[in-house]
Amino acid sequence: QVQFVESGGGLVQPGGSLTLSCTASGFTFSTSPMTWYRQAPGKERESVAALSSTGDSITVANSVSGRFTISRANEKNVLYLQMRYLKPEDTAVYYCNRGYYRSPKNVDSWGQGTQVTVSS
Repeated sequence: QVQFVESGGGLVQPGGSLTLSCTASGFTFSTSPMTWYRQAPGKERESVAALSSTGDSITVANSVSGRFTISRANEKNVLYLQMRYLKPEDTAVYYCNRGYYRSPKNVDSWGQGTQVTVSS
């Protein structure tokens, strides 16, 4: 079955950096566009960044543009999210899923996510 295992989250100070990983299985990762999502406390889940299967198309939310970088290693079935200059408002549980910037409401299966907390 389709599975996503997110990792790499943690507690970081404002201005710090983290790199998240998502290991996918149960489908052909190398031909699937992928998206990172996040859900902050009390807020709806939102799309953060998407990457085409070949890496030639990227979409990044305005709120993280210039700070977050999405990438992938197709040979390892892994999606990455490099996060820099983190802000308290980046605090959320981060998830990955297949598809290109799909609305979270159209996704029916999620991994457990990884918690990112930005706080001094």
